[in-house]
Amino acid sequence: MDIQLKRGLLDVSVLAAIKDEDSYGYKIIKDMKPYMEMSESTLYTILKRLESAKMLTVRTAEHEGRLRKYYHITELGLKRIEEFKDDWMEIMAVYRFITKEDGTDE
Repeated sequence: MDIQLKRGLLDVSVLAAIKDEDSYGYKIIKDMKPYMEMSESTLYTILKRLESAKMLTVRTAEHEGRLRKYYHITELGLKRIEEFKDDWMEIMAVYRFITKEDGTDE
């Protein structure tokens, strides 16, 4: 898979994982596990990138005596999810065109 496409898919997937409620690293990985495998190092790289892009914010709170970072999606992050949905419709149209040509249209 094209690295830029994969990167975009992972970014939007992480945003979707925190769309409905603030979350923390381990829970994000756990929530995504039925759909995809992601290592902690990959997740934290994505979270830093999304924070730099202002698509999420981070707050630190104490949980059971330890500090935990909670991630919150911003309006920009929500907008990115909506843009992805529109982009995906375009990608699917191209996919249907390509698979029609080789007779594997599903």
